[in-house]
Amino acid sequence: MAAVMCVLAILVGSARLSGAGQASLAKAAVQTPASPSSIIGTTPDYVIGPTDVLSIAVSGETAMTAEVVVRPDGKISLYLLNDVVAAGFTPEQLRLRLTEQAGRFVKAPVVTVIVRQVNNNRAYITGQVGHPGPYTLSGPTTVLQLISLAGGFSDFADRKHVLITRLENGTQRAYSFNYDDVVKRRDLAQNILLKAGDTVVVP
Repeated sequence: MAAVMCVLAILVGSARLSGAGQASLAKAAVQTPASPSSIIGTTPDYVIGPTDVLSIAVSGETAMTAEVVVRPDGKISLYLLNDVVAAGFTPEQLRLRLTEQAGRFVKAPVVTVIVRQVNNNRAYITGQVGHPGPYTLSGPTTVLQLISLAGGFSDFADRKHVLITRLENGTQRAYSFNYDDVVKRRDLAQNILLKAGDTVVVP
């Protein structure tokens, strides 16, 4: 009889522990935040480009909340705001821009901009190089490095007047690159880090 009572006590204790464990797990599951795996870990200075996928949210305004793809012309389309230039801006710059524009229709709007998918991670090189075309920026890449990746200059390249074009804050900008000056360490600042969407033109 004592043995039977002992077995019953063990079973009851196990059941209580099991129930407590399940309750603890359930509580932990409720308190655990949603996984951010769907949010791309871009740096604060990441510049949005064509074909990137953005999640735009305006608090309390479901009609103005959408997931959009940046078009080849660099614009996105949003309810009431129509076409808005997104390419060439960082997510924070675009957020401020959308907040200002949404303010015409919504009182004190709270806007969130999340880069869901980065598709615009390529720079382009064209002109007198061995292999012109798009190149994926898998890490920090300078003008000199991209020229090397593209097979170097061709025989007729004008190495002193290389041009880099970049879309910044919705405006096209141009930077000069003189290969001879850089390799002779006269002006290393010309050897800038490239950003997604940059185009290097070698005449």
